[in-house]
Amino acid sequence: MTGSAASELRIAVVGSGPSGFYTTEALLRSGAPVTVDMFERLPVPYGLVRFGVAPDHPKLKQVTMAFDRIAKAPGFRFIGGVKVGDDVSVGELREAYDAVVLATGAELSRPLGIPGEALPGSHSAGDFVAWYNGHPEFRDLQFDFDHEAAIVIGHGNVALDVARILAKTADELRQTDIARHALDVLAESRIREIHVIGRGGPAQAKFSAKELRDFLELGACDTAVDGRDVAPDEFEPQPPGDPELIEKLALLRGFSQHAVTKPRRCLVRFGLSPLAIKGRGRVETVSFRQRSGAVEDIACGLVFSSVGRRTTPVAGVPYDDDRGVHANMDGRVANGGSVIDGLYVCGWSKRGPSGTIGTNRGCGIATAEAVLADLVHRRTRSDTPEALLSRVVNRVARIVSYPDWMTIDTAEKCRGALLGKPREKFVTIPDMLAAVGA
Repeated sequence: MTGSAASELRIAVVGSGPSGFYTTEALLRSGAPVTVDMFERLPVPYGLVRFGVAPDHPKLKQVTMAFDRIAKAPGFRFIGGVKVGDDVSVGELREAYDAVVLATGAELSRPLGIPGEALPGSHSAGDFVAWYNGHPEFRDLQFDFDHEAAIVIGHGNVALDVARILAKTADELRQTDIARHALDVLAESRIREIHVIGRGGPAQAKFSAKELRDFLELGACDTAVDGRDVAPDEFEPQPPGDPELIEKLALLRGFSQHAVTKPRRCLVRFGLSPLAIKGRGRVETVSFRQRSGAVEDIACGLVFSSVGRRTTPVAGVPYDDDRGVHANMDGRVANGGSVIDGLYVCGWSKRGPSGTIGTNRGCGIATAEAVLADLVHRRTRSDTPEALLSRVVNRVARIVSYPDWMTIDTAEKCRGALLGKPREKFVTIPDMLAAVGA
């Protein structure tokens, strides 16, 4: 770090998922005299990678090794266990830091907006994913798998993650880092038929070919495409030169010709729009409108909606209701047409829930460049990070450092090793804090 303390640029990044780390990396590697304090409401980092990536996709989680390298860079400080908006306000951060970058993701599930959505047995896919991944705020949710059929509404990668977890046996999940409470419940599941349903045709499906390939390897579940929904020419890619689309449609064509012989079946449906969830006291059927205009009722005991996500609003930050993100102009938070000085956004809370984990790197670099360009004309701060943290420490159970997180990480891996798993996560905040002696 060059420059005197007086010339240092003090930046707060709110959120420790991929976009937060990639923005931090770009700031610290810029050559400018920058320090970054990363605020995270939980005692553990990684956001979407820890709580969103499916437990049977361990390779995707290897990106955390890059995040650990970023955390070891001079000028970085992790401030875990502090919720911005509750424990400390955005206004306080703006007074103590030269710039504040919001990397808060898109945690809220979009509703279907149809009758019956609140019936017991109807859930958002995001809540289910957070539950089986051991998120402390979703640990106590209840899911009733004592039914023969489940419906997943949506054709994105999260929808396929949900369907795949439902389709796998306990033995297939046992050696992943799935939360123990979820494994225990899923081991008793009676689900034998999973419908994955979307409005568009095969070419419009947003899931990737890679996600679809995983369904070729299920031990106890066959995957099929309902031939009633799809004309043969819909498996022909347009334009023909897109290799991703070619592979995806070839896989779907194969599934449409696949004989079902295993105990469980995953049926991919196209061209069906949800109209209503029905049942006497709980979910019993879902009504869909077919392309022809006819209505089809599908019996089930569970429904998971996976039709998009929104950023959680933060007090003091303008919100774009139409897009479901913090209101911004190319990463600069804006109120109407006016940019708010010193306040920025990156990742899903900037552009919406799109792209892969790696997409956040370019997005983070762009936000970091905006921050550094504006800091040439930086504001005068009325507070300091040290003074602010001296007050915040009295508002929270404990401020968790990155070395504290590494202690938690080691403890989770040791717990997992005893069970033949990569890790056994702590799924309550008190347990996380107990691991560091709090």
